[in-house]
Amino acid sequence: MNNDEFERFVLKFGKDILRFCRMTAGDAENGNELYQDTMLKLLEKKKRLDSMQNTKSYALSTSIYLWKNKKKKYANRMRLVPMDSMDEMSDEGYAFTDYGNEASPEHIILKQNEVDIIQGFVKTLPEKYRIPIYLYYSADMQIKEISKILGLPEGTVKSRMRKAKKQLKEKLEAIGYDR
Repeated sequence: MNNDEFERFVLKFGKDILRFCRMTAGDAENGNELYQDTMLKLLEKKKRLDSMQNTKSYALSTSIYLWKNKKKKYANRMRLVPMDSMDEMSDEGYAFTDYGNEASPEHIILKQNEVDIIQGFVKTLPEKYRIPIYLYYSADMQIKEISKILGLPEGTVKSRMRKAKKQLKEKLEAIGYDR
């Protein structure tokens, strides 16, 4: 692909790719950054691209690949060095007292970060999966009680919880969480 073909490609498909990047990233700022990264990667490889092939599909898969890598890097960095300072966390009510055990400040921060990540993913689940998870883990209810509250058969509650756990596992694996 030469410079003119690349320019025509960007003019023809640029808006679609930008819209996809914004939807994937969740907001305009991160979406614009992802779009720029995608176009830079395509520009680097333009000599190997064939304008007769489905270049738009390749661009979209490149943006997905770049987004997944960015999320993995961010998750790993946050796991190693959380952005919140210990002073900020203590102001929010986190206690750093028992230094003799494994509850060191580092351990507490890492544990809280894991909890925050998982809670964030649970919030993104569809309501029919999220509510049984909340009732089971937060309210400490049994499957039988949950089925009565929701007016569903026990098998349906179990099935929804299994699907929710599967979705959570996939999301955690996508960010490189391997526990």
